[in-house]
Amino acid sequence: MKHINRVSIKQKVKGYIKSPLSFFLFIMVMLAALCSIGVFLYLTGYIMIKGIPNISLSLFEWEYNTENVSLMPALINTILITIFSLMISTPIGVFSAIFLVEYSKSSNRFIKIIRLATETLSGIPSIVYGLFGMLFFTTTLKWGMSLLSGAFTLSIMILPLIMRTTEEALKAVPDTYREGSYGLGAGKLRTLFKIVLPLAMPGILAGIILGIGRIVGESAALIYTAGSLPKVPSGSDFLFGSTRTLAVHMYALSSEGLYIDQTYATAVVLFIIVILINWISGLLAKKLSRL
Repeated sequence: MKHINRVSIKQKVKGYIKSPLSFFLFIMVMLAALCSIGVFLYLTGYIMIKGIPNISLSLFEWEYNTENVSLMPALINTILITIFSLMISTPIGVFSAIFLVEYSKSSNRFIKIIRLATETLSGIPSIVYGLFGMLFFTTTLKWGMSLLSGAFTLSIMILPLIMRTTEEALKAVPDTYREGSYGLGAGKLRTLFKIVLPLAMPGILAGIILGIGRIVGESAALIYTAGSLPKVPSGSDFLFGSTRTLAVHMYALSSEGLYIDQTYATAVVLFIIVILINWISGLLAKKLSRL
């Protein structure tokens, strides 16, 4: 097998050399890949070198104060706001995509407007979502700068992403599976929940993972809606108390200019959290695809 692979690679390289255009494109693709890998390794190494020496147990204490800028309240707030945002956006996004793919006609003008609106919303800057959330959730609904305002704002932000990825995942399921299920006497809903959705689950999870990544790394929208109070809301103010996520925590520390070392340490923690989320989600996708 190794001998065959080496021969095939040599044949491909000879084919690229014979055609100048193919050789040029091959070189450009390789350079782009090397540049992407190099930038990733540089950023990762820079963050780790700057942040790991500054990680200490005091950063994970429960209370935040001027003597100890603990990231624990921001970490818990990040988890809370991610859970609430996904609880709002995931059902709406998945079922909207199911309606667009399984129950609607692509030639319908209303469906075209929905797809155009979804693509437009996915390209809007996060600061615009933050201003909308501030005007609507914070001011009009009088929720104030709170966990709930931030969660609803982020759910609107990641909704187009979840809709588009779910729609593409459903379209990737071959129609022969649907036809075979119908031929065996299964109805529309049974085919959808027993055949189509399990096959499309890896693609749906990919969209949710991307949404989680955007939530965890978002700061501009949350500054205007959730605030920057370094405290975990509790009691009667649990949903309507001001919060600070890890991204906002990093922004606040770096803007003050007094806690740069702690900012790098927070960046390392955030980087590790994103890697763990992607790893766990990948395992879930593999397990669900085998069912």
